[in-house]
Amino acid sequence: MKGRWETQLRKGVVELAVLAAIARGETYGYRIVEELRALPGLELTESTVYPVLTRLAGEGLLAIRAEDSPTGPTRRYYRLTADGTRRLQGMAAEWTRVTGSLKGLLEGGPQ
Repeated sequence: MKGRWETQLRKGVVELAVLAAIARGETYGYRIVEELRALPGLELTESTVYPVLTRLAGEGLLAIRAEDSPTGPTRRYYRLTADGTRRLQGMAAEWTRVTGSLKGLLEGGPQ
């Protein structure tokens, strides 16, 4: 069973994970869910990912293209806008800085 701190950690990185998944190329929501669900430690669900996609699109960080699906409802494809790319780059830089600091701390590096 996951602890509360693990849940909070995943909640804190979901936006970064979603943006990074979309940065690989235009994709649709369920594919993002499947990709992130398969990553050890993330295991994100549809109920977590879809609201983030809606929020990011509303903030102008994602562009959406709708296309008929041969097997179901219309599929919404997402890609990063220029602002989305800048957000991802900023978040990735901060993630690298924070994880580097924590790694040093956990390994008993200089104080």
